[in-house]
Amino acid sequence: MPSDDVPRAPRSPGTASAPVRIARIITRLNVGGPAIQAIEMSARLESIGYHTLLIHGRLGRDEGDMRYLVPSPHAFEIAHVPELQREPAPLADAVAVAKIFRLLRRFRPAIVHTHMAKAGTVGRAAALIYNATAGRHARARLVHSYHGHVLDGYFSARTASVFTAIERALARRSDRLIAVSPSVLLDLRDRHRIGAADRFRVIPLGFDLSRFAAIGANDRLSARRELALDAVAHVAAFVGRLTAIKQPELFIDAADRIARVDARARFLVAGGGELDSSLRAAVADRGLADRVRFLGWQRNLESVYAASDLIAVTSRNEGTPVALIESMAAGVPGVCFDVGGVSDVIPSPDLGVLVESNDVSALAGEMRDLFDDDRRREDIGRRARASVMARYGIDRLVQDLTGLYRELLSVH
Repeated sequence: MPSDDVPRAPRSPGTASAPVRIARIITRLNVGGPAIQAIEMSARLESIGYHTLLIHGRLGRDEGDMRYLVPSPHAFEIAHVPELQREPAPLADAVAVAKIFRLLRRFRPAIVHTHMAKAGTVGRAAALIYNATAGRHARARLVHSYHGHVLDGYFSARTASVFTAIERALARRSDRLIAVSPSVLLDLRDRHRIGAADRFRVIPLGFDLSRFAAIGANDRLSARRELALDAVAHVAAFVGRLTAIKQPELFIDAADRIARVDARARFLVAGGGELDSSLRAAVADRGLADRVRFLGWQRNLESVYAASDLIAVTSRNEGTPVALIESMAAGVPGVCFDVGGVSDVIPSPDLGVLVESNDVSALAGEMRDLFDDDRRREDIGRRARASVMARYGIDRLVQDLTGLYRELLSVH
C-alpha cells in the first residue's frame, strides 16, 4: 500500500474518480535500469490514482529479457509494437509511429512519458501527431527520460550529429526532460545543447533494493558454495550486457593482469550479448578458463553480488550504472572507469573507487588493492550500502515522478 505521504494524482478534469492516464513508451524491456523502472513505476502508480499503458518494442538479438518482471495479472495495460526497435530502420520506424498513434488515440493519455533514445524519437513523434488531432483540451503532456544517451560512443560522428539535431528538435516540443543524473544533464544541456534549462529535471533512478540490502555474511558463504568458489578466494564480478559500449574485454584484460600475481583471484561474468563468444575465446587463449566463470543472464543477482568482493564497471559511457547501485546496496564496492554518471553514484572515495577511463592498469591495481585490504573493502561496502539506499530507493522515485506529473497536470 502507498504511504500516506506519497502524493496522489489529481483526477482527470471534469471527473470525480477517473485515474490519470499515462502512456509509458520504452524501446524494449531488456536487462537494465530503464526496463526495471518502467515496469516498477507502471505497477506502483496504479494504486495512487494513475493508470498506465506500457508500450514496448522488440528485443534485439542476444539481449536479456526482463518481461518476467511484469506482474501477472497486472493492473496496468501493456502493448507490444514489434516495429519499435533499437536499430535505425526508417520503414519500421514509420510503422511504429502509426501503431503508437493508434494506441494513443484509443487510450487518450494525459501524459506520454518516453524512455530510451528510439522510443523517445518514435514515441514523441506519435504523441505530437496525437496532440495535433486531439484538440487543445485533450492534449497530452510530453515527458522524456534520458537514461544516458547515444550521442557518444555508439555511432559515427556523422550519424551522431543527425541524432543530435533530432533530439534538439524534439526537446523543444517536450514539456519536461528528465536526466537520471547531474552528469547526464550537464552533458546533454551544455555539451550537446539539447533542451532549455527550465525544461530539465534531474530525477535519479529508483529501485526496490531491499533484497540486496538484506545480504549478510551467511549469504556470502552459501553463495560461494553455490558457485563452487573457495571461501578465501578474491572474487570480482562484471554484471551487464556483453556489448561494445560496456567494454567487457577490458574486464578480461584486468583479470589477466591480476591472475598472474594473485593465485586466489577468481572472476565472474554475469550477462550476455554479442561479445559472449569472443570473450570466451579470449579467456581460453589466455589460459584463464579455470579463473573466469561465465554465468550468462542471471535473474538471481543476489547470489552473484553475495559471492563477490567487488564489481568492476568498464563501460565507455554510462547513464546510471544499475549493477553498481545493486552491488553497493549489497555492500559490495565498485572499481569503475570514471565515465558518464558513474561519479554521481560514487561521489566520494569512501563510497567506491574511480579510475581514468580505459586505464586497465589502474583498474587492475585498484582491484588488487581492495582484494588485499579486507578492512577498507568492508568499510566502503558498509558506507556504500547506506548511501545508495537513501539516494536510489523506489519510494523516492515515486515521490519525484508523481510530483513532476502533478506539476504538469496543474497547468491547463
